[in-house]
Amino acid sequence: MKTRRLVRCAAAVCLSWASTSWAIAQEASPLEKCLQQAVLEPQTVQREVEDYLERRVPPVPEAKTAEEWNKHAQRMRQETLDKVVFRGAAAEWRKLPTKAEWMGELEGGSGYRLQKLRFEAVPGMWVPAILYVPENITGKVPVSLAVNGHDGKGKAADYKQMRCINMAKRGMLVLNLEWVGMGQLKSPGFSHVQMNQLDLCGTSGLAPFYLSMSRGLDILLQHPNADANRVAVSGLSGGGWQTIVISALDERVTLSNPVAGYSSFRTRIRHHSDLGDSEQTPVDLATTADYAQLTAMRAPRPTLLTFNAKDNCCFATGHALPPLLAAARPVFHLYGQADALRTHSNDVPGDHNFGQENREALYKMLGDFFFADVKDFDPREIPSQDELKSVEQLQVPLPEQNESFHSLALKLADSLPKPSTGTPAERRQQLSDIVKAKTLKVSAAQSMDLEDSNATSLMVRGWRLKIGDDWTLPATEVSNEQSRTTAILVADVGRAAVSKEIETLVAAGHRVVAVDPFYFGESKIAARGWLFSLLVSAIGERPIGLQANQINAVARWAASEFKTERVQLTAIGPRLGLAAHLAAALDPQTIEQLELRQPFASLKDVIKNDRTAIDAPELLCFGLLEHFDMPQLDALASKLQRLP
Repeated sequence: MKTRRLVRCAAAVCLSWASTSWAIAQEASPLEKCLQQAVLEPQTVQREVEDYLERRVPPVPEAKTAEEWNKHAQRMRQETLDKVVFRGAAAEWRKLPTKAEWMGELEGGSGYRLQKLRFEAVPGMWVPAILYVPENITGKVPVSLAVNGHDGKGKAADYKQMRCINMAKRGMLVLNLEWVGMGQLKSPGFSHVQMNQLDLCGTSGLAPFYLSMSRGLDILLQHPNADANRVAVSGLSGGGWQTIVISALDERVTLSNPVAGYSSFRTRIRHHSDLGDSEQTPVDLATTADYAQLTAMRAPRPTLLTFNAKDNCCFATGHALPPLLAAARPVFHLYGQADALRTHSNDVPGDHNFGQENREALYKMLGDFFFADVKDFDPREIPSQDELKSVEQLQVPLPEQNESFHSLALKLADSLPKPSTGTPAERRQQLSDIVKAKTLKVSAAQSMDLEDSNATSLMVRGWRLKIGDDWTLPATEVSNEQSRTTAILVADVGRAAVSKEIETLVAAGHRVVAVDPFYFGESKIAARGWLFSLLVSAIGERPIGLQANQINAVARWAASEFKTERVQLTAIGPRLGLAAHLAAALDPQTIEQLELRQPFASLKDVIKNDRTAIDAPELLCFGLLEHFDMPQLDALASKLQRLP
C-alpha cells in the first residue's frame, strides 16, 4: 500500500504531550513538524536540575562540642577563602596593603560629621565611601560597616543613611561604602553578571566583592578610636548577602545583622525567588560551605537574622529562616551562647525593607552587646530625616579610568592562555579537571517511532536518553536507507530549528541524531535558567563540562546502537560549538570528526564581546581560558573542520 506523502508523528508522541508541543507554523515542512514535537514529559528538565543540585549541597557537619565545631569552622573558613574567594590573581590582590585617599569633609548633623574617602579594593578599582564620625570622639568606640543591596541610589539610600546616622549619634564610627554596580559604581563594566568574565580567566570574580568589604573593615579598624572588640556589619538584600559572607569569613566581625539577604542553597533550589546574582552563587562555594554553614560559623558571636514575613522580592521569613536556624542554633548552644543568635521578622509592612522597625531591632542588638553598660540606652530611632543628604552631596571623586569587572578581565585575558606543557594525555587530563569531565553512559533509551513516507525516504524516531543517573535528553533520529555513518548534531537554536542542516547530513549518507544538551532547546530550564546554571558551578561542576559529557555519552551510545564505524559531531553556533569542541578534545576516539559551524575564533571573544552570565553562563567556565584557547583545543580534538 502506498504511503501518503508526508512525515507524520506517531500518535503516542503527538497526543501524549500535545499541551506542551510547540506551535507549528502552517508552512513548516513535514520534518520540521516532527522536530518541533516535545519528546520529554512536562517539567522533566526543571525537576532533574533541582534534584541534581539538591543532592550535592553538603549538610552541616556534626559536632558534639564547641572545640569540635571550631575545627570544622576553621577548616570551612580557610577552604572558602583559599579555594573560592582568592583564586588566581586574587591571591596577589589579597596581599596588597589597603590604600585609602581622604577627599574632604561634609557637614553632617547633630553630633557627627562626615568624611569622604575612596579606597582601592583591587588594583585600579576604587570604591567611594563616607565615614560617619561622632563629634568630640574620645577613647575606643564601636565601629560598623554599612553595606547595601541592589539600590540605584547606593550609599545615598534613605534607609541606609538613617541607620548610619543613628549609629553615629550613639557614638559609633560608621563606614557607608558603595557597592559595586550601584550608586556611583553603577556604570558599564560593573554589572554583577560580568564578574564571571574574571572566572573564565582563572581569577575569582567574587574577590572584588570580598576585598571591598575586607578593606572597609581595615579602614575602620585603623582609626585610632576604633574598638576591635566591637565591630558590626549590617545590610539589606544584597547587603544581607555581603553581611553574612564577611561576618562568617572574617573573624574581626563581632556582631552581624544580615537583613532579608540570603538563604541556604538547598532552600534556593526549591524557592526560585531566592536565586541571586552571580556573586551570591560563586563558583565552588557549596563545595566548602553552604549558607547554612556560614550562619553556623557565626557562633558564638552575636548575630541577628532579620527577615520580612511578606517579602515581595526574596528570602521571605517562612521559607528562608527556619533552615538557617536549624543549622546555627545547635552550634550556638555548644558555646553556651544561645542568646547571641537572635531573629526578627517584620510583619508591617513586611515587604523587602530595612525600615524603622528592622533598624530598631538592630539598635537593640547593639545596645545589648556593645552598650551593655549604658543604663539609659534607648533603641528607638532618633528622628533625623532632615539630615539626609542627596546623591550629589555624597558623591566622592573617582579616578577617570576606574577599573571594573570587564576591564580587569580584558587585562587578565591579554596574556592568556599560559604556555602549554605536557603530553597530549596530560593536557587532556588538565582539561578534564578544569571542566569537571566525567564518563557518563546512556543507561536507558526509549524510542518513539515517527512514521515516514516512501516519497521522502526519511525515517524519523524520537528518543528519550537517560544519561547517567541524573539527566534525560531529548533526541531525534533521522535517516534513510543509504545512511551508513552516524552524525551527532547539536545547535544553539535547538534541534527543532535545524531541519535543513539535518536533511543535508542525511543526504551525505549520515544517520543524524539531533540532541539538545543541558540548557539548550528542549533541555532549556524554564525558570531562571542562567541562575540554575550558576548553581551547577557553585556545587563544583561546570555547565559546559556537563554538556560535553552528555554529548560524548550520546556519541558512544549512537556508535553502539547503530553499529557505525565512526561518529561525526556537528555543532551549529558558538556556544554548543565550544561544548562540542571540548567533547572532541576529551574523547577523540569516539568522535572521529568534528564540524563546527559559526564557532568562536577565540575564547577571548567571549570577554571582548562582553558576554555575561545571563546570556551565556556556560561559556564563563572557571579557568578555561587560563590554560586553553582554540589552538590548544584543536591539538587535542579529532579531525576538525570549521564552517561559516
